[in-house]
Amino acid sequence: MRHFSYSRPATLDDACRSMEHMRFLAGGTNLIDLMKSDVERPAHVVDIKSLPMREIVERPDGGLRLGALVTNADTAAHPLVVARHPLLASGILAGASPQIRNVATNGGNLNQRTRCHYFYDPAMACNKRSPGTGCAARGGRNRIMAVLGTSDACIATFPSDMCIALAALNATVNLHGPDGVRAVSVRDYHCLPDDTPWRDTVLQPGEIVTSIDLPPAPFGPHHTYLKIRDRLSFAFAIVSVAVGLHMEDGRIRRGGIALGGVGTKPWCVPEAEALLDDRPPSHSLFRDIAERLVHGAVADRDNAAKIRLAPRVIERALWQAASGTPQSQTDKTIM
Repeated sequence: MRHFSYSRPATLDDACRSMEHMRFLAGGTNLIDLMKSDVERPAHVVDIKSLPMREIVERPDGGLRLGALVTNADTAAHPLVVARHPLLASGILAGASPQIRNVATNGGNLNQRTRCHYFYDPAMACNKRSPGTGCAARGGRNRIMAVLGTSDACIATFPSDMCIALAALNATVNLHGPDGVRAVSVRDYHCLPDDTPWRDTVLQPGEIVTSIDLPPAPFGPHHTYLKIRDRLSFAFAIVSVAVGLHMEDGRIRRGGIALGGVGTKPWCVPEAEALLDDRPPSHSLFRDIAERLVHGAVADRDNAAKIRLAPRVIERALWQAASGTPQSQTDKTIM
């Protein structure tokens, strides 16, 4: 047992007083696992569960604000989320298990760390866990590893389903820290590994996620979260696609697309999304978009199948969204 100190602050300012090797505790579905595996070794744990960040409220522009401490289950079931942002509800319900969703929080989901098995094993080389030790995933058993956004230092896949939907919706993350408040696009929130793979997000020391803002998104039924995985539940994505389309008179006015399971962060390509603007759905259009989304993908030993599979999943997801037939999470999604 490794010793650590513990506190339960009553205010955000108290919680954000930076300490070396400090970690925030909310639902604990990721942090506790990492501590048990001896991957995370915090000197101080700050329990933030009592802070006032447990509401989902309507914003003046018609968007929604999701409190960081609202559970994934409560978010997916909230009437405003179901009515206005069913894409997010679908993405959340595709992740983890009901038991985990009942405890895991929105802020914790944003900040969860990779589920790479080399990262979770202290006996293996991992630059993300122990900088400078190498990457055992390269040339190893890496069927689930990323093919987009990788570097020589790390090919670990980003694990969240919720964040893929948030990226397609172009959400904003609100932060509170020792230097005040700031807002960051969810698309810019997670970092590419480059040569600093241990830096997962743009969070500064002592900063905490307080809420997530969803913009008004007139997608209606024209959305889908299509997740290809090894089994129907409690499995991470091999390839996943979140799509939302604004349709009028049979044409796509604009849309948002994000990929999961293939990148080291939620994967978005604005140039590919721009191809949707004021275009009718077509096989050639969706094929071009799929090719642009996976452009630059690099395989390493066992994960080349993702590069072949991803364009097919992207095209299928685009057709589901365009036709207004969202993927049901009770459907069998193994291909």
